[in-house]
Amino acid sequence: MLLRRHLAFGRFHSRALSTRASTILSSLDIPTTGEIPGVYNGSWEGSGDVLTSTCPATGEELARVVSASPKELHETLERTREAYKGFRNIPAPRRGELLRQIREALSAKREELGALVSLEMGKIKTEGVGEVQEFVDICDYAVGLSRMMNGRVVASERPGHSILEVPNPLGVVAVLSAFNFPVAVYGWNLALSLAAGNATIWKPSPTTPLCSIAVTKIVSTVLEKNGIPGAGASLVTGGKDTGKAIVESHDVELVSFTGSEHAGRNVGKTVASRFGKVILELGGNNASIIMPDADLSLAVPSVFFGAVGTAGQRCTSTRRLYLHKDIASEFLDRLQKLYKSVIPGDPLVGSTLLGPLHTRAACDGYGNAINHLRTSGADILTGGNKYNNNDPDMDPIWKTETFAPILNAAIFDNLDQAIDWNNRVPQGLSSSLWTRDLRHLGKWIGPSGSDTGIVNVNVGTSGAEIGAAFGGNKVNIE
Repeated sequence: MLLRRHLAFGRFHSRALSTRASTILSSLDIPTTGEIPGVYNGSWEGSGDVLTSTCPATGEELARVVSASPKELHETLERTREAYKGFRNIPAPRRGELLRQIREALSAKREELGALVSLEMGKIKTEGVGEVQEFVDICDYAVGLSRMMNGRVVASERPGHSILEVPNPLGVVAVLSAFNFPVAVYGWNLALSLAAGNATIWKPSPTTPLCSIAVTKIVSTVLEKNGIPGAGASLVTGGKDTGKAIVESHDVELVSFTGSEHAGRNVGKTVASRFGKVILELGGNNASIIMPDADLSLAVPSVFFGAVGTAGQRCTSTRRLYLHKDIASEFLDRLQKLYKSVIPGDPLVGSTLLGPLHTRAACDGYGNAINHLRTSGADILTGGNKYNNNDPDMDPIWKTETFAPILNAAIFDNLDQAIDWNNRVPQGLSSSLWTRDLRHLGKWIGPSGSDTGIVNVNVGTSGAEIGAAFGGNKVNIE
């Protein structure tokens, strides 16, 4: 089920699609024959390398997308800059009206876009549709924001003077998104960027180009219908060289990057070297701590979904589980029953709860982590076996984010020990404590508690809401 994607550099002009894939692509105005242009800057073009989009569940080749050449990237940056010069002068409430229309257009294609996310990325359709809904929701939020971009008046020490603090647009915002949320991450950035009067240039993951093309078609249609240059929300598909050129460009005021810790560190250094602004959404190695007074009827399924949802390919996936010694056996028994009930399947089938990993590289990472666990003295739990080495600080597997549905469990004696284990890793995105004791809650969310950016109580580590901050500490988000 878990098949590979690759870059193809030939030129091919025909492909045979399954009826299912053809129906999904056609519903979103994506061609089902020939190569597909992967650059949009007011018009669709593409003369660079060819990216092959493959369905991770079946191995079916979905499309060949022609990415941006260096010349096309340069032209797109120029056109995005030119679009920004006009867009920044549009009143903020008017920009909000554009976002309202984008919201309506997205909502009308929610099911189709969700199916495409499932087809190309591999997450189950319920999650795919939910991801599109996040884009819809953030548009709602940004519409309201467009009427609340207020400055302030500051008293001046000079007689007869006042100081005005007035927010103005920043410029061109580059969004470099990852495969695991091929629609929502761009949506979060685009909606707020447009509301603030900025133009955006989107460089999506090279393994999910069709999702970006479908979304860009919807957004650009709304902009152009309102007399706004489509280049205000431009698109360049491509590989690492394309991303590197965008990050290095002085024509980009802010880079919003989602991806690995290693790549994010390089992005941050490069943008800082030219005094640009950066938003980094990087790794997550999230822990759930289960106290003896926890409601297991809620905690067990929540931990299970946190670990298995999206096949463990969320930045907020639950990867570490710390169980109090008094309830460890019961919790693991219940958890294993849930694991045994899940059968990996086709993500577009309604009854499927666990879809495939996204790429062959992801499968290799999963296998390497399992092999490491076996060779380092761990048993894979299928019948109550336990980890021989019970100190999570002794083995690097506890400090490494494996983007796969692997959940490492350990048993602790008291909350202080569990908090110490939670905080020992270099990642600091999300964490969760399950308890009914207000004293435990107070400590967990206080200065001596969890050091992650998102600190949950009696809810899992995964998920986010558009109305609240989403950010982490340490190597997660800056």
